[in-house]
Amino acid sequence: MSVNNGEKEVLLDVQHLEVTFSNSKKHVFKAVKDANFQVYKGETFALVGESGSGKTTIARAIIRLNDTSNGEILFKGKKINGKLSKEDKKWVQRNIQMIFQDPAASLNERATIDYCISEGLYNFHLFKDEADRQRKVDEALNSVGLLPEHKSRYPHEFSGGQRQRVGIARAMIMEPEFIIADEPISALDVSIRAQVLNLMNKFKEERGLTYMFIAHDLSVVRYFADRIAVIHNGRIVEVAPSNELFHYPIHPYTRSLLQAVPMPDPEIEKAKVLKPYDQEKEDKSAETGGSLQEIKPGHFVFMAESERAEYEAIVAEMNKTAE
Repeated sequence: MSVNNGEKEVLLDVQHLEVTFSNSKKHVFKAVKDANFQVYKGETFALVGESGSGKTTIARAIIRLNDTSNGEILFKGKKINGKLSKEDKKWVQRNIQMIFQDPAASLNERATIDYCISEGLYNFHLFKDEADRQRKVDEALNSVGLLPEHKSRYPHEFSGGQRQRVGIARAMIMEPEFIIADEPISALDVSIRAQVLNLMNKFKEERGLTYMFIAHDLSVVRYFADRIAVIHNGRIVEVAPSNELFHYPIHPYTRSLLQAVPMPDPEIEKAKVLKPYDQEKEDKSAETGGSLQEIKPGHFVFMAESERAEYEAIVAEMNKTAE
């Protein structure tokens, strides 16, 4: 079942998602609060925020590693959170893959690269015979710039960039429709980061993949993502197309986040006036029934109804400046 939003097909639809953790003393912590967003087929959707904001928690909820306490996650129109049949669980695992942040921790150090990449093939019986499996692994390694002779080695024998390539090959060999990349370049050298991003873009174009890209580095996201969602303390505060968000940020937290990006020109950097974000403003918005509302076509901001006039004034001022 496909869901259409205008001309765009919605591949993933997250509605009022809530993820809650509690310890043995019944202390409850709400890590994700009323998250709402859609990911369109064929796009790169970025989830941006500081450490501890809930980015990875949402990603793990989508691939069913975290239980959800409220809301729905729809993939191709089908609910995938909560209780599922064995067949539906396998369908989710087959079609949604994840590239993890730490390439060393996500690979089994006791298994060869051959087995690491083949594990999904074994679990889902995605090969006719041993020769077919070997061919698929060789093709996966070649596609990420590694050699078939690397199959007999172990993860610790590779550099960080090479291990991340193995992680990408492991995800790609399953031929998924949707890939969640959880800060896939944050542990890599700057020179290697561009290679990995170019590799992911190549796969997107060749295979028509859809990405959800999790990051805290706004300079990377700006050029890699089609749309960006900004998350703060478990709440999505703004969603907009990439260029729109960078040129016309509306929510105070987004504006504060963008101001923190260092500028290469020392004169501009010295003249910059920083405006720290006031957390109480968001708390008051939430208390008075705040929600993610469309303030411009395709541009959503978290606000209470009483704040709408204030944000519309910001939009009007930006439009005047643009003219």
